[in-house]
Amino acid sequence: MTALASRSGRSTPGDTRRRLVVIGNGMAGARAVEEILARGGAVQHRITMFGDEPYGNYNRIMLSHVLSGEEDAGGIFLNSLDWYRENDITLHAGVRVDKIDRFAKLVFSDDGRATPYDVLIIATGSRSFMPPVEGLYTPGGRLLPGVFAFRTIDDTRGMVSYAQQDHRRRAVVIGGGLLGLEAARGLQSHGVDVDVVHSGRHLMNAQMGPDGGAVLRRSVEALGIRVHTSSRTTAILGGDRVRGVQLRDAPDIECDMVVVAAGIRPNVEVAVTSGLPVERAILVDDHMRVPDEDEIYAVGECVQHRGEVYGLVAPLWEQAAVLADHVTGANPKATYLGSRTATKLKVAGVDVASMGLQAPERDTDEHVVFSEPSRGVFKSIVIRDSKIVGATLLGDSRKVAYLTQAFDRGLPLPEERVSLLFDLGGPDEEAGVAELDGDAQVCNCNGVSKQAIADTVRGGCTTLSGVMDATRAGKGCGSCKLLVRQVVEWAADGAVEEDPAAAYYVPGVPLDKAALMAAIREQGLRSVSAVFAALAPGGAEDSKSKMGLASLLKMMWAGEYIDERDARFVNDRVHANIQRDGTFSVVPQMKGGVTSPEQLRRIADVADKYNIPMVKLTGGQRIDLLGVPKEDLPKVWADLDMPSGYAYGKSFRTVKTCVGQEFCRFGTGDSTKLGIEIESRFQGIESPAKLKLAVSGCPRNCAESLVKDVGVVAVDGGRWEIYVGGAAGAHIRKGDLLATVDDPETVKLLAGRFMQYYRERANWLERTYSFVPRVGIEHLRAVIVDDAEGLGAQLDAAMQESVDAYVDPWAERNDPFTPGQFRTSLPLEVLPQVPVR
Repeated sequence: MTALASRSGRSTPGDTRRRLVVIGNGMAGARAVEEILARGGAVQHRITMFGDEPYGNYNRIMLSHVLSGEEDAGGIFLNSLDWYRENDITLHAGVRVDKIDRFAKLVFSDDGRATPYDVLIIATGSRSFMPPVEGLYTPGGRLLPGVFAFRTIDDTRGMVSYAQQDHRRRAVVIGGGLLGLEAARGLQSHGVDVDVVHSGRHLMNAQMGPDGGAVLRRSVEALGIRVHTSSRTTAILGGDRVRGVQLRDAPDIECDMVVVAAGIRPNVEVAVTSGLPVERAILVDDHMRVPDEDEIYAVGECVQHRGEVYGLVAPLWEQAAVLADHVTGANPKATYLGSRTATKLKVAGVDVASMGLQAPERDTDEHVVFSEPSRGVFKSIVIRDSKIVGATLLGDSRKVAYLTQAFDRGLPLPEERVSLLFDLGGPDEEAGVAELDGDAQVCNCNGVSKQAIADTVRGGCTTLSGVMDATRAGKGCGSCKLLVRQVVEWAADGAVEEDPAAAYYVPGVPLDKAALMAAIREQGLRSVSAVFAALAPGGAEDSKSKMGLASLLKMMWAGEYIDERDARFVNDRVHANIQRDGTFSVVPQMKGGVTSPEQLRRIADVADKYNIPMVKLTGGQRIDLLGVPKEDLPKVWADLDMPSGYAYGKSFRTVKTCVGQEFCRFGTGDSTKLGIEIESRFQGIESPAKLKLAVSGCPRNCAESLVKDVGVVAVDGGRWEIYVGGAAGAHIRKGDLLATVDDPETVKLLAGRFMQYYRERANWLERTYSFVPRVGIEHLRAVIVDDAEGLGAQLDAAMQESVDAYVDPWAERNDPFTPGQFRTSLPLEVLPQVPVR
């Protein structure tokens, strides 16, 4: 029996607001409601939403990050269930609307409900296209076990769970577009070998031409993903589960799972069933209204506007804004005239930007092309009548902000076209920000314009995080964060305020480091959960704060620290460094870079025994065994019978040395001996960021001591120079001279004192190359060398306490901390389910 929802308990006598019903709780539907609320729509409308999925609204763009393990499934939700309650929205999650009665103005849902409306919005989105392939379904009509679409959180969870089962080692992804490549890359992170089968002649043929596709293929194959283009899947093999795929004109591929990423199709069933006009998708006019229906609107991927159907986020946002203007009456003249689509994404780790035409169409079109396949770089611009009508950038997206604006706005172009691709007199980044039009879109994921950011800043919000929270700019894929910051700084005209949260040591506890440490000591808090319970607002635990707190507590309490493994990153839980394919690297300790024939034989035997795919010398003078599955780690450590080399975690890593005076003709100090002594003393100590050290036996500096966190150089007269704050990675910085001392014992004393001062005062993840200039080398000399503040003995004692508490983490091979410590499973958090009423 059908129940009339308006007579349910939710109706309030005297509530004269119009009943607004939204079919679809995806990104477009929820965005339309947000836009309506922003225009005061809650006063006019009593809002009810229906969604197929039993969850709140989430960012579908981030599913590939969930698949790869970079993001927790709970972290991609855009609106929590509380958001619906706070905005007085009735959400029917997990309920499908089957039909609309346009004359009675009712929607009928599969839970037997009939819900009346005054205004109806259809935002049913799209679904994965499943090509007609033999064997795709079981006789019962379900997907064959091992076959997955890639469209929803449940799809993604299913793929992760299936891929992590030990015997599932190979996968085939059908579709070499954006989604297929993301799926392939994500599956690789679980240790699965992946083939991509694509019917087009080149990858991402909808976004780029064959030359760009060839460069992309080269980059993708370099990641270990096999690519089969111009190839079509004709059958899924296996009666009870996936065992392979059959290709047309090519050998079969054995596999354990198949991911179908062959495109999407608009969800139009409810519109078709209800007699609404549908071609490729639901027809709408420039007001996002369904023709001949005064009170029915549609928005998003289910919509066809002027013949176009969009599958990108930015057009949906533009449509939602126009729709809200009309539904609320905020701007009855608002019109949607279509979108010029541009995408800027990181596809399988490769920067990709695409807009407009892929190649010239007319004889008069100009075509500027630069290709450097060896670096995975390809740039192409199509120019017509001195305006950009298309561009493709691969592997180098530094010019994409300017090119996007030139494409959108028809900006005049420099006569020297090559400057569009390189910084040869073209606008630099700062000039580009100032020159952007107000309606230039800064954040494509959330459709945030430069003007919206500027208005937010001028409205009084002058912190970067505040602007990001208010506008959602930078809250999607995150690729625009730098540009968001630049726009905020430009709009604030130098008056950007410091975000109070920026001073917090970790985001979940509103205290700076000194206050946090004082509170921890005062209350005797020895575990991460205890800190949250005592110091976090409402006692709420924050996953982004756990690693920093765990590191801090271990530094503060040494042997008295209560270890909670869920507070650690996977590297720290299994004492190895996770690689991009989901395996781990094993680096045994070689103090000072010194080893022995016996150790080398053992390493070689282990590499043979466990089929280690790569044995690599590291930059820190050690040997890296790469490609070790997690479950093999304890056995590898046992057979090596060597301590951990700490090539993971935020801790003391290694001491690089040269051969020094013992063998080198120029050596003036025994650098090897001192390096070994330093590494033996400080091995494994926790710190806010990793610490790399070096000792050189003479000023020729063969151990590169001047660019280490702590570097020591032997000089004439048997003396030693100590440098701090150097770096030679993503940042290059020559260390500052802390002191010149007479003997190795003083070197160890001052190096330890500096590291302890850094451990106690540096921000979480702040490397010494930032800490030293922030604090000042003069201050450091005064505190550490001259003991001007009387802290020397205290720093020495605290460091000694940590040194005394050292335990080789690889000893857990015989006594795992938890039963599942070295299993491959990665359980996902179960999201809250909304009961169907």
